[in-house]
Amino acid sequence: MMKRDTEADRTDHDKGKQEEQLMPLLEHLGELRKRVIYIVIVLTIGLILGLTVAKPLYNWLMSQEPADTISLNAFSLWDGIGMYMKIAFVIALIITLPFTVYQLWAFVKPGLQEHEQRSTLKYVPFALIMFLAGLSFAYFVVFPLAFGFTRTIASHLNLEETYGIVQYFTFMFSILIPISLLFEIPLIIMFLTALRIVNPLRLRKMRRLAYFIMAAVGVMITPPDLVSDILVIVPLILLYELSVLMSGFIYRKQLEKDAQWAEGEAEPGV
Repeated sequence: MMKRDTEADRTDHDKGKQEEQLMPLLEHLGELRKRVIYIVIVLTIGLILGLTVAKPLYNWLMSQEPADTISLNAFSLWDGIGMYMKIAFVIALIITLPFTVYQLWAFVKPGLQEHEQRSTLKYVPFALIMFLAGLSFAYFVVFPLAFGFTRTIASHLNLEETYGIVQYFTFMFSILIPISLLFEIPLIIMFLTALRIVNPLRLRKMRRLAYFIMAAVGVMITPPDLVSDILVIVPLILLYELSVLMSGFIYRKQLEKDAQWAEGEAEPGV
């Protein structure tokens, strides 16, 4: 009888432990769901705002090279709407990006110490700055090269060039958005270093792999010519090296704080 009671107690204890482990997981999932809903709401507002300013932005884009040198056409009744939606989505992405980064910080905040919360929150505004820097580089440097290369190939093949409005903006944004997101690499590395997930020593060991990935990405998002590849791969590699440099700066500050904490003068961390 006592043995049965003991087994029953163990079963109840195991069930209790499982419930205790399940509750935090459900709470985290609920918190994540709430953050995602916030992001979707802001993205929707951004799309609405994007649609209101799509026309002025479209006029400006069409006044710039290479759009001002070609004639764009609509091949279906939905092409105009598709163009507006693409422009609105990019505007919404710009608006939503820093808010998304803040929601990510708010989600991990309960698991961070006070000094970690302070050190990671300051990276939120730079998400927009780096994205805009990448957007400018992609639009003013990479996109003209890619577009010029495609026109050169068409000319060599004696093709009559007829461009659709949707195809033009799809081609443009397929270059702009990936490069803009890649410009977030230094910020991501700094954020992970502040959380002590990565450090400059590990990043230096991964340098060869990182260079290979950068080269592969650069080749995929540029026309297949050496000049365009180099103009994209070199900045991406420089971004990685900047990431290593900034990670080293944060890492040294962490070591200094840890040394002070060991001597009883400060709390550990950044």
